[in-house]
Amino acid sequence: MYFAAAVLAVLSGLFYAAGHNEIGSLGVQMCRYGGTFCDSPIYVLAGAALAAIWGAFVSVR
Repeated sequence: MYFAAAVLAVLSGLFYAAGHNEIGSLGVQMCRYGGTFCDSPIYVLAGAALAAIWGAFVSVR
């Protein structure tokens, strides 16, 4: 679950950069298919936080 949280955190950064036109043609393509996430990358970051919390909750040590 921590891996999923890390992937979502990286995707949040990519959507933020794409929304601010910082990564060129890749950003245009990302915003074409994920326009909501380009406008509000906090949604993806919130998903990453929830995945990390869930991973901590279910981890057995």
